[in-house]
Amino acid sequence: MKQALLIFAKNLIYGKVKTRLAATMGNDLALSVYKQLLSYTQHITFALSFGKIVFYSDFMEKDDIWGKEDFQKQIQIGNDLGERIENAFEYAFHQNHNKVVIIGTDCVELTSDIINKAFNSLDDHDIVIGPAKDGGYYLLGIKKLNAELFKKISWSTGDVLNQTLWICKKLNLTVFLLPELSDIDNEEDYKRALEMHSLIRIS
Repeated sequence: MKQALLIFAKNLIYGKVKTRLAATMGNDLALSVYKQLLSYTQHITFALSFGKIVFYSDFMEKDDIWGKEDFQKQIQIGNDLGERIENAFEYAFHQNHNKVVIIGTDCVELTSDIINKAFNSLDDHDIVIGPAKDGGYYLLGIKKLNAELFKKISWSTGDVLNQTLWICKKLNLTVFLLPELSDIDNEEDYKRALEMHSLIRIS
């Protein structure tokens, strides 16, 4: 059985990453925090046995932390987040993968074990979701592409998870929920991560 882990990553561009964090703490810190988040995500994924595909937000980078020996590389395609996620899943299924899980690069509470659990949970469930404390999700896993999962979703709001669960219920899809974790999007998230020693303090 072919399995694929999709990693949605933003290109490390000054002023274009962690904009909500930058709004109160500045672009320098936001860039440094996102660099840590990218490194952490690479660290917990590079040894996983699944096929791994990094989807860049703007352009494909050659010489970065996502080494070509361990990661395939693609560019996100779509007008909004839903379209980009759907197109990434479609790409993976066209590569004959049977289980596909997508994650972002914003969560320092995510672990290799949780990702493995997501794939294993697809043995007995149609969908696996990693709920984020802000009302979104940090992980989504599926065995079959269903476009309705990505339509009529209020992306980047606190309604994403509930709307997705409602769609799953409407479609009679069985759902496995992983532990609820926190993304790092704003100053409050950043300070909480520092208190938990999940991030290195940036002076």
